[in-house]
Amino acid sequence: MLRHAILILTGNSFASLLLFARNIVVARLIPVEDYGIAATFAIAMAVVEMASQLGLHQLIVQARNGEDPRFQAALQGFQLLRGLLSGLLLAVLAGVLADFMNIPEVAWAYQVLALVPVLNALQHFDIHRMNRSMRFMPMILTGAVPAVLSLLAIWPLAAWLGDYRVMLGALLLQAASATITSHLVAEQPYRLVLDRAITRHALSFGWPLLVNGALLFAVYQGDRVIVGRELGMLELALFSMGVTVTLTPTLIMAKSLQNLFLPQLSQETDPRSASHAALCQAVVQATLLSGAVLVPVVQIFGPWVITAALGDRYTALLPLLGLFAVQQGIRLLKNGPNLISLALGHSIDAMLANGVRVLFLPLAWVLVVQGYGVVSLLLMGIVAELLGLALSIVLVLRRLELSLRPSRLPIALTLAMMAAATLSAVAPQAALSRAADGAVLLLFAALSISSGLLYRHFRTSRG
Repeated sequence: MLRHAILILTGNSFASLLLFARNIVVARLIPVEDYGIAATFAIAMAVVEMASQLGLHQLIVQARNGEDPRFQAALQGFQLLRGLLSGLLLAVLAGVLADFMNIPEVAWAYQVLALVPVLNALQHFDIHRMNRSMRFMPMILTGAVPAVLSLLAIWPLAAWLGDYRVMLGALLLQAASATITSHLVAEQPYRLVLDRAITRHALSFGWPLLVNGALLFAVYQGDRVIVGRELGMLELALFSMGVTVTLTPTLIMAKSLQNLFLPQLSQETDPRSASHAALCQAVVQATLLSGAVLVPVVQIFGPWVITAALGDRYTALLPLLGLFAVQQGIRLLKNGPNLISLALGHSIDAMLANGVRVLFLPLAWVLVVQGYGVVSLLLMGIVAELLGLALSIVLVLRRLELSLRPSRLPIALTLAMMAAATLSAVAPQAALSRAADGAVLLLFAALSISSGLLYRHFRTSRG
C-alpha cells in the first residue's frame, strides 16, 4: 500500500509541478496584465466543465461492473457527446464571457479554446479502469507527458507570440497530447457506444456531481471572476498567481488521496465493518495531514518561489500567501469525508458542502465593491470553507454512524494551526505575526505525532 501511495503522489506531483512551472514561466515571459488575461482562460474552461461534469472517470472505478468492456465503451461514448456539447457551449458563449470580463478583444481566443473539451473527451478510459486493480502508471503518464510537452513549448511560443496567446497554445498542446498518450498506454481497444441504460446510470450517479461542478466553478473561479471584473486584469494576475502557488499542491494531494483510497473504499462490501471504519479513520487523518502540511510549506517556501521566479513584479502578493494557504488547506480537509461518501455512491454530499461556500460569494462581492479589497474576499472564503467542512463531517457521520473519537485530537490541532496561520497573515504587529508562525510549526509537529491510525493503516496494508 505504501508503495502505491508513493507512486501516486510522485506521479501526480511531477505532472502538477510541471504545469506549475509552466504557469510561472508564462508569468515571467509575458506582461503582468497579459497573464491576467491568460488566467481568464481557466475561468472559461471552468464554465464548460461546470456545465458537463458527470464524474464518469470516477464511475468506472466505483461501479461494480467497471471491468465490462461495453460499460467502458458506453461511458466513452457519453463522454465524447459531453465534450462536443461543452465545446459548442464555449464557442457560443465566447463573446458573452469576454464582454463580462471587460476584455471583448479576447473573444476569438475563447472560441479557439472550445477545442480543448472536445480533445479531452476523446481520452481512453482504460487509464481510469486500470486504477481498479491499483495500476496507476498509465494514468500518471497521461498527466506527465502532456505536462512536459506543454512546458517545453512555452519558450518558442513566447518568442513567436509574446502575449497571452502563449497560454492558449500551451493549453491546446496539452489537451491533444493527453488524448494521444491515453490511447498509447491503453490495453483494450477504443470503442464508442451509446447505451440508454448505462447513460441513465451515469446520469443518476453524475447529476449531483454536475450540480457540484457548478458549485466548484463558484468555489474555484468565483473569487477570480470578482477580482477580474471589479479590480482589473493586473489585480487578477496577482490573485491568480496566489491561487496557483497554493492550489497546485492542494490538487496534487487531493488527486493522490482519491486515487489511493477510492478503489479501497469502493471494494469494502460492508460499510459498517471494523475494517471499513479503520479505513475511514485513515482517510480522515490522511486528509488532515495533507491539508495541514500545506500551510507551513507555503509560509516557508512561497515567498522565496515567487521572488526567485518572478522578481519584484508580484511582491504585492507575498503578505496574502498565508490566507491563500489556509483557505486551500481547509478546502482539502473536506476531501476526506466527501471521498468516503462518494465511495458509498452518495455524490450529493460534496455538492452540499460546496454549496455553503457559494452562499458566501455575494457577500464577498459586495465587500470588494465597497472597497474592502482582496483580504476580505479571502477571509470570507476561509469562514465558508470551515462551515462546509463541518457539514461534510456531519453528513458522513450520519450515514455510517462513525465515531471521530480517534481523530478528535488531530482535528483540534489542525483547526488550531489554521487559526494561528490566519492570525499570522492579518496580525498588525510583527511580533504577534512571528509568534503565530511559531505556533503553526509547533501545532503541525504535534499533529504529525498524533496521527497514529494513518501510519498503522499503511503498515498493515503495505504491499
